[in-house]
Amino acid sequence: MAHGIPPDEQQNYNHFLDCLSEPILRALAIPSDQDSDLRRKRRGRKERRRGKGKKKGGEEEKGGEGKGDEVDSGVGEMVVGTEDRRGDGDEGEEEGEQGDDLGEFIEFLSSQIFPTLPTPLRTLTHKTYLTSNKLQTLYPTPLPPTTISHLTTHIPPTAIDILESSSLLPPQSDTTDVQNFFTPVLNTYLTAITAPPPIWSTTRTSECELCGRGWIPLTYHHLIPRSTHERVLKRKWHKEEVLNSVMWLCRACHSFVHRLASNEELAKGFYTVELVREGGKDGEKRDEVDGWVKWVGGVRWKSR
Repeated sequence: MAHGIPPDEQQNYNHFLDCLSEPILRALAIPSDQDSDLRRKRRGRKERRRGKGKKKGGEEEKGGEGKGDEVDSGVGEMVVGTEDRRGDGDEGEEEGEQGDDLGEFIEFLSSQIFPTLPTPLRTLTHKTYLTSNKLQTLYPTPLPPTTISHLTTHIPPTAIDILESSSLLPPQSDTTDVQNFFTPVLNTYLTAITAPPPIWSTTRTSECELCGRGWIPLTYHHLIPRSTHERVLKRKWHKEEVLNSVMWLCRACHSFVHRLASNEELAKGFYTVELVREGGKDGEKRDEVDGWVKWVGGVRWKSR
């Protein structure tokens, strides 16, 4: 259980943590075709940083004063360190450490931001939302810009500084930058906590069917995307009885799968759990899937 989060808010906090993690993990994921160049550049940056941190005789230099420097030397460094270590050879132990660091980074941000949401939004459920016209009016889906603006004005400056120092927000970000980052997070969170139990709940697995993490909320992915059903039947790609097959994924893996291929490509080449894991019918995305699973599978919450 997360420290400082009341028991009656814990489930919604877990959803918020999951929703916030998705854009962070997506931003830090390295495309496979850029791995080699980025690894060399990041190793070079890391060596230069280490060199700058030393004076003659081995004495460490002190960082400059100011709020930005404090963030860079603190939690924000977790993300910088994560990017530098990812993908280097013979680093099994470091990969475990970087997953822990990144998980700790995401948890810290969530613990700073979630308590600033209004109490009704922290305790909202499908049942209370369904039976309250007031709540439906207050928090429609998607949230209007005025509501997003109100919610983001309460985000602590420390959290904004950390997002900036980690390049998740532009340096010296303005209110538009902050709203653009948090709009999908807040809308996804609201949708998740007010959604009815899925009709596929009887098929629900205990862990993500891609990365294997089992302590985070799961979403269901239509293996044959609904937008393609008419075309699938017309062209006889699949039989009607398999159209509603689903795969249970954490939010980060769900987003990753939809970045792998278009809906039509998913319907034609990724229509079973096994095919998704294998990188498609022709195996073209196998390395990309394996790399993602290895990386994201190491990101863990300490409060689980």
